[in-house]
Amino acid sequence: MTKSLVEGIVIRLRSGFYTIQTGTDIVTCSIRGRLKRNPVDADRVAIGDRVLFSMDHQEGAIEEVLERRSALVRMAPSPRGLYQQVLLANADQVLLIFACAHPEPHLRMLDRFLVICEKQGIAPVIVANKVDLVGLEQAEKMFSLYPPIGYPVYFTSAVNRTGIDELAPLLKDKITAFAGPSGAGKSSLLNAIQPDLGAAVSEVSSATERGRHTTVVRQLYQLQQGGYVADLPGLRSLALWDTQPEELDGYFPDLRDLVAHCQYNNCTHQSEPGCAVRQAVDEGRVHPERYESYLRMRQEKE
Repeated sequence: MTKSLVEGIVIRLRSGFYTIQTGTDIVTCSIRGRLKRNPVDADRVAIGDRVLFSMDHQEGAIEEVLERRSALVRMAPSPRGLYQQVLLANADQVLLIFACAHPEPHLRMLDRFLVICEKQGIAPVIVANKVDLVGLEQAEKMFSLYPPIGYPVYFTSAVNRTGIDELAPLLKDKITAFAGPSGAGKSSLLNAIQPDLGAAVSEVSSATERGRHTTVVRQLYQLQQGGYVADLPGLRSLALWDTQPEELDGYFPDLRDLVAHCQYNNCTHQSEPGCAVRQAVDEGRVHPERYESYLRMRQEKE
């Protein structure tokens, strides 16, 4: 007799057990043995995955993982070599949250996050938080280089609810990753969007940190308006592990259309004659800080 399979989304991973949501029902499952037989170099199941599972005497078993639309991946060491750790599957967007002050925004870190999003095919949204500390005019100047190259920037404050009504609808019915440096006000922002949500995220994140050697907890948090958010503090440690130096310019939208006009096909955009990228920098068509970010990342890869 063929088992009846149910489709759901993985919303929590803890020590090899997966919590799956199907509508209003929540089920805890393990992975069916046949999915474990062949050695793999990446996570078989991650939060955000859509899976088919069966029930047997109140115990659930994941039978199949449906094809992923996207995956945020970082490399982790394992006894068999480097392992692809899937932080989040099927993300629709990543909110990159940086404070306007306390701490000061580190734009080269933001540029690295943007390259990671470009590489992994997930739409980034920049959130300039704590705008109340510097004023909207100053905040817009600080992040002024991003809207002209196609990256939306939302200016927010949990203190006076600046931008919350504009930001919250972006999350509706989507899987959204929240990422950014410590102290950017992410929990306060989450609480402004949905009361107590930031506290719930912080509680699980703290538990994961305390038990990081023995326990792995990853979780999606459901929004009342529809959709899910995932806290990804580990995003800053994602290296461009599968990116070659010569392809890096393709992940800078302000550089990639210029590359075809360089004199040399293998131009590194550093000292070659006839470099269209350097010419654009000199003429003010490419912001020098973005160019410096590109050079730094390329030097790391060489």
